[in-house]
Amino acid sequence: MQKLSTLLVIFLVSYFIRAQDTFSIVAVDPVTGEIGSAGASCVDGIGVYGGLIDIITQIIPGRGGVNSQAWVCIPNVNLQNAITQMEAGLSPSEIIDWLINNDACSSQNFDPEYRQYGIADFDSGGNPRTAGFTGTMTDDYKEDRQGPTYSVQGNILLNQTVIDNMEDNFNNTTGTLADKLMSAMQGANFAGADSRCLARGTSSTSAYLLVYKENDDPSNPYLRLNIEEMPFGEEPIDSLQILYDNFLAVNEFDLKSKIRLYPNPATNEIIVSYDSTIILSNLAIFDINGKRIVQFEEFSANAFQQQIDVSSFQNGIYFLNIESLQGRTTLKFVKH
Repeated sequence: MQKLSTLLVIFLVSYFIRAQDTFSIVAVDPVTGEIGSAGASCVDGIGVYGGLIDIITQIIPGRGGVNSQAWVCIPNVNLQNAITQMEAGLSPSEIIDWLINNDACSSQNFDPEYRQYGIADFDSGGNPRTAGFTGTMTDDYKEDRQGPTYSVQGNILLNQTVIDNMEDNFNNTTGTLADKLMSAMQGANFAGADSRCLARGTSSTSAYLLVYKENDDPSNPYLRLNIEEMPFGEEPIDSLQILYDNFLAVNEFDLKSKIRLYPNPATNEIIVSYDSTIILSNLAIFDINGKRIVQFEEFSANAFQQQIDVSSFQNGIYFLNIESLQGRTTLKFVKH
């Protein structure tokens, strides 16, 4: 029996060493100094490890973040080494070069060509820098893609659409870094985004969203949402969105209490009425996939009410993002 138990442990460890992660994003906000990461994966049993979040991502508040995925070892020594090099002052591209030349898992787990990394940070002048790496032996479909403030990466993907959608949603979402990261995750919210979950009808089994403000303690991030592992056939990104909506509701209750959206459900138009103390700066409507449908930036003075035509919208769930000088919030409505 002891031998059988030992073999089982070896099998499980070997499985998790090979299986980690499929799609993620790491990003910085040069305006606020925030740094964040989000990702998801289709791995049975990942809840034993507390989900994906602590395996593939780590952030230094005010400095930068690293995502390390694809055939990782547990604990993810390469991730910790990347953070150590970031603390030592290396740039994202220099960190990746160092990791390739100093792979910490080679004795257990093949070589650096099985790895995938995404890194975003600030240089000494507060300017964003990004870099990514995808080894040639990483499972297809695989890609990493960088913008000025973000790196998106994925492996074992259904196709390129996963990366395309995540990048498009991130770039086309207004609001906070957390809003943009959550929207990026919604871009991958379809069956088989991680191709291993195609038969289940979900994108993944585990998902997370992590954001640090500039002066946060490393052990106490501004936002940490973690879906450890969902039951078979249930979508973790949907659950992540619910957690995020609840987070916004708790943290922005005072503003939301001064705003009313009606009728809900709506057929032809919605009306947004608000307290006379509220000064609007932006209204935007997003669909369930995080795509921006319309945006308004000019408002009649002293109107305290906005009418929005939704007659051309397809039936479904939408989110109204409201920004004002007093803060921001999101309201959900249904078009039918």
